Amino acid sequence: MTEGRCMKCKMSVQIKDGKETVMKNGMKAMKGVCPKCGTKVFRILGKA
Repeated sequence: MTEGRCMKCKMSVQIKDGKETVMKNGMKAMKGVCPKCGTKVFRILGKA
């Protein structure tokens, strides 16, 4: 599992239901939700 920062909880959380995607500029990112509050969490992973 990947860790991301929840902007609502203001802390690092484990990304729940994370899906790896590729952004328009070719960089990988992980999208998911915060397990505590359900807010969307997004983390940039780096070059593909």
